[in-house]
Amino acid sequence: QAQLVESGGGLVQAGASLRLSCAASGITFSRYAMGWFRQAPGKEREFVAAVSWSDSRTAYAESVKGRFTISRDNAKNTVYLQMNGLLPEDTAVYFCAAASTLRTSKEWYYYWGQGTQVTVSS
Repeated sequence: QAQLVESGGGLVQAGASLRLSCAASGITFSRYAMGWFRQAPGKEREFVAAVSWSDSRTAYAESVKGRFTISRDNAKNTVYLQMNGLLPEDTAVYFCAAASTLRTSKEWYYYWGQGTQVTVSS
């Protein structure tokens, strides 16, 4: 029943911006904290950003702090990741996920999207 669908990825040059979107269905979206994770080839899936259900708390990985912004629109059942100043090391498949409360560890997330590819060239 639960489905998360990411979109907005693509191929861009270093310094460019992208906004990722994640549309949720099959869950009561406003009751879940939402997170973004990414996985590069040969790497573990790592935390990027998360936002609480109330949009009052956020958390970011140090590597993206100041460049990425997570937000949500509960009326649209959608969470966003605004990515500015993209770097080649940001290249990865980006996943959105849902948890009961704000978490930074992937083990706490119940539902996952299929991922969207972000590739940043130098």
